[in-house]
Amino acid sequence: MRRIVVVGASAAGLTAAETLRRRGYDGTLTLIGDEPRPPYDRPPLSKQILTGTWEPGRASLRTPQHLEHLAVDLRLGRPATALDVPGRRVQLADGERIGFDGLIVATGVVPRRLPGSGLTGVHVLRTLDDALALRTALLAGPRVVVVGAGFLGTEVAAAARTLGLEVTLAEPEPVPVRRPFGDRVGGLVAELHRAHGTRLRCGVPVRRLRGTDGRVTGVELGDGTTLPADVVVLAVGSRPATGWLAGSGLRLGDGVECDARCRAAPGIHAAGDVASWHNPRFGTRMRLEHRMNATEQAMAAAGNLLGDATPFAPVPYFWTDQYDTRIQAYGVFPPDAHPRVVHGDPSDGRFTAAYGHHGVVTGVLGWNAPRELRTLRALVVDRAPWSALTGTEGSVPTAPEEVSP
Repeated sequence: MRRIVVVGASAAGLTAAETLRRRGYDGTLTLIGDEPRPPYDRPPLSKQILTGTWEPGRASLRTPQHLEHLAVDLRLGRPATALDVPGRRVQLADGERIGFDGLIVATGVVPRRLPGSGLTGVHVLRTLDDALALRTALLAGPRVVVVGAGFLGTEVAAAARTLGLEVTLAEPEPVPVRRPFGDRVGGLVAELHRAHGTRLRCGVPVRRLRGTDGRVTGVELGDGTTLPADVVVLAVGSRPATGWLAGSGLRLGDGVECDARCRAAPGIHAAGDVASWHNPRFGTRMRLEHRMNATEQAMAAAGNLLGDATPFAPVPYFWTDQYDTRIQAYGVFPPDAHPRVVHGDPSDGRFTAAYGHHGVVTGVLGWNAPRELRTLRALVVDRAPWSALTGTEGSVPTAPEEVSP
């Protein structure tokens, strides 16, 4: 194997390239990215970049000197448009074809949009350019409506409120972040935003975006009301960036479908947001849009491309920062899982909770409680029985209904 191509130049793609070099691969290594910028980190986009506490350059993942030392053939601003699996070639938008012996797909996701997204004043947030354009719009002091109250939407709403703007958060679910955390923790997130002055319209679907003379003027809800807006941020989810793989022969479901070793085909692996793989720890197929997974899976995919043959079986870890609150979680959170407070009290703004499903602990959550949460992670790693929580110190309600905002 003397030619390896990595498609996707964000956290997963860069980590894959670094892992290959660290593991001793000294052949040709090409890193292809659709953006002209060198690799940068995405979590700060919805927080530090939007609020202006970071300059854009601080989001860069590596210095130019580091990238030069990596001896990578960088093809930035040149998106991949097709994959020829039998011919072992990746085609770029300018028509160039790059041959490979090994390939890692790390193209991430693209934001979903709504009809009317072309109106001036409507934004999505995926790239650094998106974040800079949105920050410029926010500095004009507009009325802001954020559509979608998942992690991204609630983070953007928090950033806009930090800037002192009038913000409304619209979400068809009854509470924010209902998936993955359920109604009770979602209710706590709702109270957090209300306490900081954000208006919430939950439980009502969005019907359409309204505009005049090509500029957005509001968001019409399913009950007929319209939320006035000068800026609308769409945070309605994303889809795997697999369009360039159509017709390649790779299995494309909810992402690039891989086995437990992140292998999509002989000599072809996938990592990060775009990869759907079987996680043997939980016995299920999953695709994770989490920053930590991008790094860990890229390392696993690169190692397996070089011959490790090691199943990738992580305990997922993710977090969100909103106002003065950090919510962290380990594991998986099925829709019908039962939450139970383990330490602390939600009314005090500091607690941990465990989630049980089919008699075992599948996930743990910490609300401003990082130290306690790290201890609880072992429950998920060991797939501890739900009954193990009965001996845990602290407030331990006996039913999920007792986890109240």
